[in-house]
Amino acid sequence: MKKSDFIINTSLVPLDFFILLLAGISAYYFRFSEYVSSIRPVFYEMPFNDYLIIIIKVSLLSIVFFAFSGFYNMKDKKLSRELPRIITGVSTVVLLLILAIFLKRELFSSRFIIILAWVLSIIYLFLIRIIVLSIRNYFFKKKKGLTNIIILGKEDSKDIILKTYNNNPILGFKVIDSFNNLSELENKGNLSKYFKDNNIQGIIQSDSSIYKTEALDLLTFCQEHHLILKYVASLWQTQNLNFNLDNVSGLPIVEIQGTPLDGWRKVIKRLFDIFVSLFLIIFLSPLLILISIVIIINSGSPVLVKLPRVGDKGNVFKMYKFRSMIKDAHKLKTEMMKYNERKDGPLFKMENDPRITKLGKFLRRTSLDELPQLFNVLKGQMSLVGPRPHEPEEVDKYQKGYKRLMSIKPGITGLSQVSGRSTLLFTEEAKLDIFYIENWSILLDMIILLKTIKVLFKKDEAC
Repeated sequence: MKKSDFIINTSLVPLDFFILLLAGISAYYFRFSEYVSSIRPVFYEMPFNDYLIIIIKVSLLSIVFFAFSGFYNMKDKKLSRELPRIITGVSTVVLLLILAIFLKRELFSSRFIIILAWVLSIIYLFLIRIIVLSIRNYFFKKKKGLTNIIILGKEDSKDIILKTYNNNPILGFKVIDSFNNLSELENKGNLSKYFKDNNIQGIIQSDSSIYKTEALDLLTFCQEHHLILKYVASLWQTQNLNFNLDNVSGLPIVEIQGTPLDGWRKVIKRLFDIFVSLFLIIFLSPLLILISIVIIINSGSPVLVKLPRVGDKGNVFKMYKFRSMIKDAHKLKTEMMKYNERKDGPLFKMENDPRITKLGKFLRRTSLDELPQLFNVLKGQMSLVGPRPHEPEEVDKYQKGYKRLMSIKPGITGLSQVSGRSTLLFTEEAKLDIFYIENWSILLDMIILLKTIKVLFKKDEAC
């Protein structure tokens, strides 16, 4: 998904609401103007305040209906598609409004206002899309806001896409570099720095006849580096894959998404995180204060520790926890590594870690030490539900394919935590977290949160 598509579709929601309000208010004042009233006398004039309340309700319901009708899908907007969608959407809302008037006669009394509001809504909504897309295209022509990509493939196939994007910046893509194959790209050197310096966001594979092993290697490569993968589909794939296709100069382009947590789903999850974390912080504030006081009495300050963890797209952040170890415990970790009881992966685990205080054991057993992570959620660094957050040195030891765990925000709890907590092997934990990434839904988040409450009452110690 292009960043420009996300910005446009999210901004259209409040814009459409105010546009519908404007259309309704315009129809009202036009209907009761002296000129129109002289031609078509007014028999009943609804007070503006009463009318405004109705228009606000209708506008809100219209936005909800528009959303379910696909008005704000996170796809590239084209005016040729927008006008029919607007006419259909507004007309359906008007028909529902007429039905409501029929069932409740006192709701409204002027058919002329309804007809005028219907026409003005269509005109205003289409005009705002012309303005928004014109602004977007203006910046695209100035080479601003483009999605930076790399093209892989043979000269004849990649040249078509290369020339198309270079000659048509309003398509929203800028080709930064091109390579014959993945191996040539990998030989470039420090790829992480290369992608970051050039803000590379995706790769297009222009050769539709590459071998399956090459395709799987490319898919894994893009997942590890958090890149969008698009490829030119073969005839068989375009007929058999249940994907939404795009095309560039007649070539069918398929985009692979590693997780359904994109577009509006990401917005919904973020809003859910904000409201729930804020509620829990307020509700649990007496407990947070009490734990802070007990820690100070038991082992002095600091109350919190700020642990480096790797978030989505590999970004490092400071994760908050109540201090459950002696001061400067992290400095002793190198010495403690020889006692690591986990040999199946990069994680450190020691059952009787001497660095943990007596109070710390209780906090860990009850998972109370993790409550400050609600502030990480509120800040947008973590989510309530997601993969387990890992340390930078652990991530450096990831085997091929495991960096996909960083494609979304880590969570306070997650599928792996409620499926075995610290008893799972790292490979099993990673598989569960990858399953969550590939099959996310708000219902799955709710199930995991409910299971988390159940797990907290078990006696096994949290990791």
